[in-house]
Amino acid sequence: MSDALDKAEAAVADASRNTDVVAVAMAALEVAKLAAESAKQQPHTCGHDHKQQPEFNARKWWTIGGLVIVGGGIASALALAFALAAVAVAIAGTCATCCLLVLRSMWRASQNGH
Repeated sequence: MSDALDKAEAAVADASRNTDVVAVAMAALEVAKLAAESAKQQPHTCGHDHKQQPEFNARKWWTIGGLVIVGGGIASALALAFALAAVAVAIAGTCATCCLLVLRSMWRASQNGH
């Protein structure tokens, strides 16, 4: 009888160990099930809109290109006018310097009595 009692106690101990393992496995299954449900509820979002791209508008780009060309032409014309004005100022400065040097030498000559 004690042999049967020992076998029964060993079976109970083995069952309790198996129960713990089964409980851990069941908990892992529950966690996996919850993770799968949360993945279904919250789809992956990439952070930007997936709206359909607007159709290509050639008129818009022709207008922008034309405005850039006209603006560049105006800017280059203004740069050319500025360069010509700078050359004119340089020529005027040179002429004024020559005039002043000639007048100064004439003034000194008249002061010395020549």
